[in-house]
Amino acid sequence: MNTAAIRNRALEEGFVACGIAPADAAPEAGKRLTRWLEDGAHGEMIWMESRAHHRVSPRALWPEVRSVIMLGMSYAPAEDPLRLEEQRDVGRISVYAQGKDYHDVVKKALKRLARWIVEAADGDPRVKVFVDTAPVMEKPLAEAAGIGWQGKHTNLLSREQGNWLFLGAIYTTLDLAPDAPGVDRCGSCRACQDICPTDAFPEPYRLDARRCISYLTIEHKGPIPEEFREAIGNRIYGCDDCLAICPWNKFAEQAQANRHFLPRAELAAPQLADLLALDDAGFREVFAGSPIKRIGRDRMVRNCLIAAGNSGDAALSEPVAALLDDPDDVVREAARWAIGRIAASIESHS
Repeated sequence: MNTAAIRNRALEEGFVACGIAPADAAPEAGKRLTRWLEDGAHGEMIWMESRAHHRVSPRALWPEVRSVIMLGMSYAPAEDPLRLEEQRDVGRISVYAQGKDYHDVVKKALKRLARWIVEAADGDPRVKVFVDTAPVMEKPLAEAAGIGWQGKHTNLLSREQGNWLFLGAIYTTLDLAPDAPGVDRCGSCRACQDICPTDAFPEPYRLDARRCISYLTIEHKGPIPEEFREAIGNRIYGCDDCLAICPWNKFAEQAQANRHFLPRAELAAPQLADLLALDDAGFREVFAGSPIKRIGRDRMVRNCLIAAGNSGDAALSEPVAALLDDPDDVVREAARWAIGRIAASIESHS
């Protein structure tokens, strides 16, 4: 099948990057994954460990696969993700989660492209589509497919799109001509390493999830370790610092064509006081259609309490105090910590 035709169709479906990798691509990624898991750097993400044997290569997951079509969809923000750092009465939500759930948007586009491939190709090719939730090594495969390279922050980087890319994969039994793999262009730059508030990178190209704010605010279920609380600042869902600082982003086009990823007004700069008042029903209403919904009300309120404590804002004392008797013990603990921090801040300024 003509790979140029696949690329053209991918563009029509809203993707900005498309590349082909052979099914045996990126063998070193499996070895790196094994070392990472052995070190425990995945924290509580047990699914990384339980299906590691499927992640090591595309054929480990689906033996019949011959080629992997890797695709990227841009979610480049219109505004600087770091702009709210000092606005402590609001919570900062990672850019990728401010619009519609990318799983739904990307998967629908992948399915449309996959159906077109099956209809247009000779023979009877089979396809499988994956977006983030399956045991697929998207970033190493995207590098092998020539879309870009895995940067020192471990995320995929593109010369044309920066690092604001949602990745999707189509596995197929078609034998397609592969693209040349991506070339690392990070050079001596350390911007992503140096900006990390919690020193989550023990070395370039290696992330310790247990220290990462994205992991702590999204994947981690218990109390957030006190050593990281101050560094979290007003981040309540994810962290964009290592992405936002990357100089390659100056080439990225804003994702205006992907209207689904434009930030919802209530998620661009939400007031902490409003979020602290959410019950389960209110949480589900506010975050309907958002990837944030999967962490649940208690984890979100826990995160907002950490941000409230870091704010030192006396105006947040009342909504924080209202959570001292919350049914969830993690929320109660975070409320005690936050009220203590706010009281200390008030006293220091009196």
